[in-house]
Amino acid sequence: MSEISTSSVIDALRPVHDPELHRSIVDLGMVRDVVVDGDVVSLTVALTIAGCPLRNEIQQRVNTALRALAGVRDVRLNFGVMTDDERAALREKLHGSPAATAGSTPAQGHAQGRAIPFAQPGSKTRPLLISSGKGGVGKSSVTTNLAVALAAAGHKVGVVDADIYGYSIPRMLGADRPPVALDQMLLPPESYGVRCISIGYFVPDGQAVVWRGPMLHKALEQFLTDVFWDDPDFLLIDMPPGTGDIALSLSQYLPRAEVYVVTTPQEAAQKVARLSAAMAKKVNMTVRGVIENMSWFTGDDGKRYELFGSGGGKMLAEELGVPLLAQIPLVGALREGGDDGRPIAAVAPESEVGRVFADLAAQIAAMKPKKVFSSALKVN
Repeated sequence: MSEISTSSVIDALRPVHDPELHRSIVDLGMVRDVVVDGDVVSLTVALTIAGCPLRNEIQQRVNTALRALAGVRDVRLNFGVMTDDERAALREKLHGSPAATAGSTPAQGHAQGRAIPFAQPGSKTRPLLISSGKGGVGKSSVTTNLAVALAAAGHKVGVVDADIYGYSIPRMLGADRPPVALDQMLLPPESYGVRCISIGYFVPDGQAVVWRGPMLHKALEQFLTDVFWDDPDFLLIDMPPGTGDIALSLSQYLPRAEVYVVTTPQEAAQKVARLSAAMAKKVNMTVRGVIENMSWFTGDDGKRYELFGSGGGKMLAEELGVPLLAQIPLVGALREGGDDGRPIAAVAPESEVGRVFADLAAQIAAMKPKKVFSSALKVN
């Protein structure tokens, strides 16, 4: 029998990550009171909060790691909870001080709030604004499946559901567990490798959001500053339709954002989608490409039926001088996946639509990020 020591137990636990923070539970200071008694290991794991929703996952990971250690016959795991001071120290270690400020503009930070990390020169995150001129073109479905496809390709991905009045991302992504509050930091739920935040987590089911511009502005700011995004490669923003307050706010908060316009083939949708591109130009954001949704339906006879006409996406792309990045077929599974939280890009990646999203993700990932910091339109 191999001799077990406290140090060997710690070493075995070092690769075990907290499912929400994606850091070693050893490095986070969660492992306490390790005792080795012959072939039995006893220890305590201090959870970040009481009632941690991922306690069972942590337990499974700890047990698996320690039972793989030579000589261990039994693991006796107890759970504790971090103190308020420990949580505050952990939040500051991971996320910085909530009072930190980098300047006076919305992107730089406010006197009483943190700077927006994605607007800072050293940020590696590419903010992608998925926009449309009108509703009903499948923008949220595109956002969800593109995020999943990017995550499946090995990228760290987050999604902000900025469609405050018509939020739908948590349902489409199957991320129905609410975020965890750790001191003054929110840990976003994760599904299919994608973290997301939405006002839907904070509004009672069936209740409408009736807010004026300043409240929308503040909510978006908190989504960008108070959530532990952990430096994702891509942060997708599911925009509301139109060119109102939220679009203006995001132009201030994310001057490096890249805009991707979603439209359908019909000419009427293309003409309205043009407005969101015009809005982006007005506030000095770059339109990188057009995505055409509902391009055709393939019948049982194998024939393509263009139910919404044809050519709208190509026409818009040519007018804007950007590529038409994808044409997404109309299939029932895409809609069904949005309703039951099983995105087609995750559950059927080899399907026709799954391959379209994988190719779209690869094209966007291959693009060079916007490097020039432009001055966004100032809105008082």
